[in-house]
Amino acid sequence: MFGSHLSSAGGVQNALIEAERLGHGTTQVFTKNQQQWVGKSLDETTIAAWKSHCDRLKFKKTVSHDSYLINLATADETMWRKSIDAFVDELSRCEILGIPYLVTHPGAHLGSGERTGLRRVADALNIIHERVAPGPITCLEITAGQGTCLGHRLEHLAEITEMTKAPERLGVCLDTAHLFAAGYDFRGRKYHAFRKEIGRTIGIRAVKVMHLNDSKKALGSRVDRHEHIGQGTIGKEGFKPIVRDSAFANIPKIMETPKGQNEDGRDWDAVNLEVLRGLM
Repeated sequence: MFGSHLSSAGGVQNALIEAERLGHGTTQVFTKNQQQWVGKSLDETTIAAWKSHCDRLKFKKTVSHDSYLINLATADETMWRKSIDAFVDELSRCEILGIPYLVTHPGAHLGSGERTGLRRVADALNIIHERVAPGPITCLEITAGQGTCLGHRLEHLAEITEMTKAPERLGVCLDTAHLFAAGYDFRGRKYHAFRKEIGRTIGIRAVKVMHLNDSKKALGSRVDRHEHIGQGTIGKEGFKPIVRDSAFANIPKIMETPKGQNEDGRDWDAVNLEVLRGLM
């Protein structure tokens, strides 16, 4: 089940129309302008159009990504409360549209320390879960670990989940570029050990979404830079074990690779999809 993050300009339903044109089986969107704290409310026409296209295309496992402004790990009380309010809105929008998965970065502790930061994320999620009824699953995304960003260890995601009162409302999003930059090598024969590491920390069933991106930067660089599939430091063969793993066959695998067209005038989203399908 492959897709990519697509623009929701003019209405989130337009991402579904573009996904159909590209031959994708799912998509990821922002349900509001991700550079603004408060987004325009979803109107009935947009909601109906999104649901109609999802039904027509049989897209049951779509994904949303929250705003990058949100930081649930911050020690700044004002920013923390603002982030909680924004995340409540993000989850509510997913519920309205019927989007089952909302991906979020755990956030940055900004100097307060990892332990404090992880606790802040868990406390924020507990408040959010009290304000929003069960529905969409929040997927904590593995990060590259730049600066004070949390989530560059699988253990971080496991700890946050364990500290929440409703762990069943959480899942995990594995981003290949982030994993690689964070120091996890899953290429070739190393995939078996990596798979065991997933089982030991977060559990295979916790993985609800994947982001399939090659990396411009080296293994363990802690720098987040996405590249087209097979053209980065992971390499084409590095994706083969993942796309062939039956445990992940039915979860949305989203590309967040650079947009535009290649030298032949083809959309890069279509080219990257072709590469991934060729590895199966």
